[in-house]
Amino acid sequence: MKNTHLNSLEQQVIATLREGDILFISIDAFLYKQVAKGTGSWSSHVGFAIKEDNQWMVIESKVPFVCKTPLRKFLSRTCNGEVMIRRLQQPLSSKEIEQLKQSADKLSATLPTTLYHLGFDFDSDRQFCSKFVHLVYKDALGIELGKAQTLEQLLEENPQASVRFWRCWFLGFIPWNRKTLTPASQIHDKQLQTIYSTV
Repeated sequence: MKNTHLNSLEQQVIATLREGDILFISIDAFLYKQVAKGTGSWSSHVGFAIKEDNQWMVIESKVPFVCKTPLRKFLSRTCNGEVMIRRLQQPLSSKEIEQLKQSADKLSATLPTTLYHLGFDFDSDRQFCSKFVHLVYKDALGIELGKAQTLEQLLEENPQASVRFWRCWFLGFIPWNRKTLTPASQIHDKQLQTIYSTV
């Protein structure tokens, strides 16, 4: 993304952003494009916003592990300036924001639980982006964002998905009963409202 477009996007996002907001982007990489296609969504990645030392950061689970990424760098990874901000219907208190930060720190404190799971297994000890957001909000606030479902259910609901790609990705055998949780299910979660979107 060109600097002028990135500057404008960053300014628009900052003007809208609150701590605890959830940010969705679309990553320009083959795997992530297949994730988006397979879930019937434009988005393939998600994290949530916090402030540290008066700087906006996004806590995210990405390859290879959970980390805090400067907002500008997070936004620079999206395709065509595609970004969406979603927020809980009820405003978060300062105590709840602190609980989110504490839960994120706790869940990303040790290996291997911080490592990214390229098989998107919800029941694994390891993380992937939408699972991490789900677990942090559940641990901190008792709120479950998104819907866990089996790969069989997901692919049945999304006939446009490339079964051939996923069969290759899983080395010839798709683990149909494996549970996963997608950014798309969080985009459509009615506990959240869309605050800003370029999509």
